[in-house]
Amino acid sequence: MRVDLFDFELPEDRIALRPVVPREAARLLAVSRGGALADAHVGDLPDLLRSGDVLVFNDTRVIPARLFGVRRRGENAARVEATLHLRESPECWRAFLKPAKRVASGETLIFEGGGEVLMARIEEKGEGGEALLAFDRSGADLDAALAAVGLIPLPPYIAARRDIDEQDRADYQTIYARENGAVAAPTAGLHFTPDLLARLDARGIRHEFLTLHVGAGTFLPVKADETAGHKMHAEIGHLDAATAERLNRARVEGGRIVAVGTTSLRLLESAAREDGTIEAFTGSTSIFITPGYRFRTADLLMTNFHLPRSTLFMLVSAFSGLETMRAAYAHAIAGGYRFYSYGDACLLERV
Repeated sequence: MRVDLFDFELPEDRIALRPVVPREAARLLAVSRGGALADAHVGDLPDLLRSGDVLVFNDTRVIPARLFGVRRRGENAARVEATLHLRESPECWRAFLKPAKRVASGETLIFEGGGEVLMARIEEKGEGGEALLAFDRSGADLDAALAAVGLIPLPPYIAARRDIDEQDRADYQTIYARENGAVAAPTAGLHFTPDLLARLDARGIRHEFLTLHVGAGTFLPVKADETAGHKMHAEIGHLDAATAERLNRARVEGGRIVAVGTTSLRLLESAAREDGTIEAFTGSTSIFITPGYRFRTADLLMTNFHLPRSTLFMLVSAFSGLETMRAAYAHAIAGGYRFYSYGDACLLERV
């Protein structure tokens, strides 16, 4: 499909720079299978869902994956920014470098902060500024060093408009985050609070967890003219057998699967057989979902409002229909909904 079919105009003042407080006070646009639209709030979810439904959360935890350092070549030094996006081994990460032209394979980058000096050798360079970095420590030692020298990698549309601060370390993390490895938050989950989870539980609306470590590739623009020309970057995920079994049982008993976020949906689809049975999954996925895709798992999708021409807007258009989503986004823009990571959400029924 042509990528320009997924374009739309968004006024800059619709881009949320901070989340609402409390989180569940965010607005929620309910989009029915027939295209009907209803304005609500995230706190209304217990009334919008029904007993037996199962929310599927992504419990990945965002790490301080944005690094600022230098490359030294003799007496010359050049500043380099690295955004980690995929862990290859205990000491190696794939990263996007900016500006990539300042560095070459075999050179060393030096990152300092919080009393730490962290070094990384550039093992190889790829396309689009991507490189493989081998750090001078591994495992938990590397994680601790990253926490000292790194920053939370806020999306470019926020970071370009204000400075990152300590509040973002809390705001850009779900309350149930526990598995370190993401460099972008599963933002639909940012709206949930302990009180909302308790009210959902009281209504018989259960929840399950999976893990997909969201990579920086989620922010990359689609530069191709056709969707077939875009390459998705791989992300690492895990769904255990016991969780898969409970999800399958819930569906047999008439419950609906509600994917909280596009990342949860992408991993569910990666773990599903052709007949829709969900299986255990551990490994990488680069699934790219566009209109025409046949969904096998989720009945509903809760997600934030996404960028024009993005792979995420393509995914929601596949889930609920392109014309329905164009109408929903036009309604949201006219109605003052807040967009992107810190913005409002929508609850979509599958076509």
